[in-house]
Amino acid sequence: MTQKGEQKAIDAIKKKLVGKKLSYNEIFSIMDEISNKDLSPVLTTYFAAAGFKEGFSDEELYFLTKAMINTGPKLKFPGVVADKHSTGGVAGTRTTMIVVPIIAAAGLTIPKTSSRAITSPSGTADTMEVVAPVDLSLEKITHIVKKVGGCIVWGGHVGLAPADDILIQVERPLGFESYDKIIVSVMAKKVASGANHIIIDIPVGPTMKIQHFKDAELIAKKFALLAKKFGVKMIFDINETRQNAGRGIGPVLEARDVFEVLEQAPERPLALEAKALRLAGKLLTLCYADIPGKKSLDGEETAREMLSSGKALKKMKEIIKAQGGNPNVVSSKLVPGNHKYELKSPRHGIVSAIDNQQITVICRILGNPTDKKAGMYLNRKLEETVDTGDILGTFYSSDAWRLKEAAETLKTMPIFHVE
Repeated sequence: MTQKGEQKAIDAIKKKLVGKKLSYNEIFSIMDEISNKDLSPVLTTYFAAAGFKEGFSDEELYFLTKAMINTGPKLKFPGVVADKHSTGGVAGTRTTMIVVPIIAAAGLTIPKTSSRAITSPSGTADTMEVVAPVDLSLEKITHIVKKVGGCIVWGGHVGLAPADDILIQVERPLGFESYDKIIVSVMAKKVASGANHIIIDIPVGPTMKIQHFKDAELIAKKFALLAKKFGVKMIFDINETRQNAGRGIGPVLEARDVFEVLEQAPERPLALEAKALRLAGKLLTLCYADIPGKKSLDGEETAREMLSSGKALKKMKEIIKAQGGNPNVVSSKLVPGNHKYELKSPRHGIVSAIDNQQITVICRILGNPTDKKAGMYLNRKLEETVDTGDILGTFYSSDAWRLKEAAETLKTMPIFHVE
């Protein structure tokens, strides 16, 4: 660390704190100091807070993304490279682990770097870690992707856009992420991973991270501006989300949902399957448009065929084996914690609302994401009729005390509303 470099970064942070715009050189100086771990946690937190309060101009967003990319290593693959990302915040909707094997089974390249949980009970990396190691080196990732076409790894270990991972660490205790920070974080990771054809899933709902369609449209617009700057083809799936697509919440239970879909099990969560197929179909169509001889192919039809034929399951097992996991994993062997509590309906009626934010709080009490076997299972979903005493949700933990604490909290923090 040079004193001059640190002072330049501090001056830039002070400038942002009073609401002034930053130049590329100023933003680069901050990202450089953060990525090299030369900026103290306090000053890093000040910068994160300044961005949360003031936001960034379109130009600053571009500078921030570019600086994050340029202060870390990059992956590079030839031709069309696909990727999918969600703005997140929806517990129990693990579409990535279904989309990636579908895309790879269709013959495309999809090097998926995922995050760990920031504000949710489990991130994709936390769930994938149930079945395979996700802390892999750049060299290992490159080898795996060239061999099997795809991977699902933790981006934080790889060091792509390293400043972003450090900023995530200071944001996690406060449980906040600004919209601008989400956009920059996603774009920096995607461009650094070599992706050039991307679908962004933007769930919108009253208890989701993004609650209004006008905000979702603004986010999509900012993503589109950045995509154009970096020469990336990008499409969006802005969708109304009133409940979790899967039934399992927490790493092991979400992994079980994923494998039930890949195995085409009769009891699989159909809403999760439908969402994954929609996203995979749109992404395939986007990619096919730039692949000679494939422009006329129907992406969703291909995605459905990959899933129903068992090719996606076979590809997922190849990815798991390549990452160092056990490819013989089956949904029935993915078992949650041994301490269990069943929440019963106090009355006859219809499930009128499920609070995603309360789910996150309760699952954190249960031990998520550290306790991979902790979490909850949604026995009932929206618009379903229940009788008095019917089980609404089942809660699991490896820790009896945590389970008791969660059961007590449910009395004042209801997840299900029955009318």
